[in-house]
Amino acid sequence: MAISKDKKRAIVAKLTDAFKEASSVVFVGFSKLSVKDASLLRKELLQAGVRYYVAKKTLIRLAIKQYGYEGQIPYLPGEVAVAWTATEEITGPARGVYEYGKKLKGALTLLGGVFEGMFADAEKMTALAAIPPMIVLRGMFANVINSPIQRLVIALDQITKKKQ
Repeated sequence: MAISKDKKRAIVAKLTDAFKEASSVVFVGFSKLSVKDASLLRKELLQAGVRYYVAKKTLIRLAIKQYGYEGQIPYLPGEVAVAWTATEEITGPARGVYEYGKKLKGALTLLGGVFEGMFADAEKMTALAAIPPMIVLRGMFANVINSPIQRLVIALDQITKKKQ
């Protein structure tokens, strides 16, 4: 069934607003995705602060042209959805889709996205998805800082045990 021009304008306006507020955007290819899986995906992404919207590729391209990102838009085959976030966790959309896609084994794929105002291909978005969340990175950093202190304490403890 064809979409009316008013509905198309509303979709393009929604996508344009999404691109304006987004700190990062991911283009998601989905095939053989059941309604149940799609609902679970939306729920998990929403809990992580990520919005998810399915639209026609031509309407997505129109919204992208109105916003004007740098570079060349990645190739978008098949059915396409857009995931974005306006939070500080800029790797959230890529990570959320990537992790959920691993559970579904091929039903979801990262097609590309927008990162720091420029288009990125699927490989770059997959690499960004592998970056842990900020809280985990902070924990890893604290562990690196704490490690020399722990080693010193262990060495001093061994010296006291030897002298006894």
